[in-house]
Amino acid sequence: MAETSASGRTRWKVFGMVLLAGLVGIGVMFAGLSQGALAASFSISGTSYKASADELDADGVVQYGSVDQGANQAHPVLVNGFRQARLDNFCQSILIPGLPGIGEATVQLRAPGKSGMSAQNLVLGIQDVTGDLTLGNVEIGRDAGQLDKGPNSATGKAGGFGIQADKAHISHLRQVAWSTTASTLKLSQVQISVKPGKNECF
Repeated sequence: MAETSASGRTRWKVFGMVLLAGLVGIGVMFAGLSQGALAASFSISGTSYKASADELDADGVVQYGSVDQGANQAHPVLVNGFRQARLDNFCQSILIPGLPGIGEATVQLRAPGKSGMSAQNLVLGIQDVTGDLTLGNVEIGRDAGQLDKGPNSATGKAGGFGIQADKAHISHLRQVAWSTTASTLKLSQVQISVKPGKNECF
């Protein structure tokens, strides 16, 4: 909602800046979703974001090291690829600093409930991740250039260290990431908000 002053007048200038920040943040959040399945195949914005979920269940899992290339800096990432993924009570947030007259604001996206977010050929360029992980039929130390269980083209450098598994389950997922791509992304009952201050998912 627009901010209202003590005299009852709406501060439309401030509201407009927050709304603009929100639209920019949403653009960052979904940049690259139509670019294919390889996280390092497009130039990223240089802004990281946070995401959380109560539970993640996935089929066709790969993991390897790579680089996400920003406009002015390259970011080393752990690429996590999933042929299919389902996340319960999904949240994603971007903190936008340095807004005139506001300071900082947070764009937050939520898809509540069981399988609130689902995706096919989901690939994430991750900086940090925590949670309780279980892998099914796992191969650790496979050549990253020969990974074949994840999304098409989600492979690392030949001779690099890779992991793949038939299935993955993560409880209490918390991650900081630089990029997200998917061939299909579904958000159920999606809620998008823009709030002044720091209101991240965790």
